[in-house]
Amino acid sequence: MVDKVDRVEAQKRAEISIYTQILAGLKYKKDLIQQLFREGMMRESVIYQEILAEGEQKGRQEGEQRGRKEEARSLVLRQLTRRIGELPQEMRSRVANLPLKQLENLGEALLDFTSMSDLQAWLEELGN
Repeated sequence: MVDKVDRVEAQKRAEISIYTQILAGLKYKKDLIQQLFREGMMRESVIYQEILAEGEQKGRQEGEQRGRKEEARSLVLRQLTRRIGELPQEMRSRVANLPLKQLENLGEALLDFTSMSDLQAWLEELGN
């Protein structure tokens, strides 16, 4: 197949080579494909660049989401400690494992808390 791709006119060769490498990747190992085809050509592909950009965007979004959750977790735990006192480790773990939306809801609800039992009741209401 590599020989046939090499015989194609230069203008179309890069594009056909890239498509061939993509299809070959469904059956053969990466090392073999890299040996047979010019290394780096795939990186020049518009398709490769698009896939790479999508992956980078997804990674940024996931990182931002994790960052938001960590900030919310930290803030809510500090607010709870200030509002109702030091939390037992089991209670800290329950709060720390809440999804972002529930952490945000707890951040508002804790303004009305006066004791640890308020937090316990709030968590039980969640079924958590």
